[in-house]
Amino acid sequence: MNNKSGKKILIISAVAVFLLVIAVIIVSGKDIFPDKKHTVGLILTSTKDDNGWNSMHYEGVFSACEQLGAKLIVKENIAEGTGDCEKAIEELIDNGAEMIILSSYSYPLEAKEIIDRNPSVSFYGISSEYTSNNMTSYFGRMYQARYLSGIVAGMTTETNEIGYVAAMPNNEVNRGINAFTLGVKSVNPDAKVYVKWTDSWDDAEKEKEAVNKILSETDADILTYHQNQHNVAETADSMGICSIGYNKAIEGLSEKYLTAAVWNWESLYYQIIREFMLGKANSVDHHWYGIIDSEVIGLSEYSPLVSEETKKTVEAAKAKFAYGNYIFSGKIYDNQGNLRCDEDEMISDDVLLARMDWYVDGVVILE
Repeated sequence: MNNKSGKKILIISAVAVFLLVIAVIIVSGKDIFPDKKHTVGLILTSTKDDNGWNSMHYEGVFSACEQLGAKLIVKENIAEGTGDCEKAIEELIDNGAEMIILSSYSYPLEAKEIIDRNPSVSFYGISSEYTSNNMTSYFGRMYQARYLSGIVAGMTTETNEIGYVAAMPNNEVNRGINAFTLGVKSVNPDAKVYVKWTDSWDDAEKEKEAVNKILSETDADILTYHQNQHNVAETADSMGICSIGYNKAIEGLSEKYLTAAVWNWESLYYQIIREFMLGKANSVDHHWYGIIDSEVIGLSEYSPLVSEETKKTVEAAKAKFAYGNYIFSGKIYDNQGNLRCDEDEMISDDVLLARMDWYVDGVVILE
């Protein structure tokens, strides 16, 4: 072999390797940020291994940071309403955090002052009502998955009564209750949804008490919930009652566990951390990812108890999201008989995000 041939082979080989590397990067979807090691802070209400809300956020942020080459610092067991959130933020900033993720609903409002005092730090708050130049609210349109799970409940119930255990009344929780109920009533106009508050995100005993309260005062044959843990589904399963989960699908339950409205936090966190690392942080007030335009939310696999007719109805309803927010449109009355949305109207995102302080017809709040 002469020198010229050898050089040609080496050049061709080098080009092939380069193209292969580029192809791998493109296929994997990974980004390379070689200039700087960024530091991301995450604040959790419980531990990162609680097998519920907090572990899902930790795993999502951890995976996104791993893919994007960012350093992650975590603050665990930061209770809401105690002032601990501000202290945690101060510690994260002292340790070099340039982006801080506030993974619980109340954190952003509690930390408003320290957020405003640190304009060079980028903050992202979950479902936050407060936004600023360095504070962006992020969430998925979970109400869409709630609506679809409501269709499952409405077509499966035999008593036309469904129980809903929820932490506390706020815009996020109320939005989910209303969407779920509208889904139920879209296929079963006679059904009612009975809500019992627990006044806590993480209290197993209160959640069990709420289940017992619903079952003692109603004929509910399906239960769902808005809590950080899965105590409601597990309690329902132990009693032989159908349930619809939330957050993530649970393994090990019976076929009475019909489906779940689930999150894919890794997809969401990848998008917002990448945005920060590209220098585009806080470019919008709200990131609100829908079921059609992202992989952030959806329904888990169905139980064998969910009929084929129900599955087809859900898929048809899901397809309609491509044409807009039809759930909160048309004539909608609240549970006090007031008209909240007229025939040719649609409830705006502003109302859904910050002024959902009422319940649709069909919701009954238990004392």
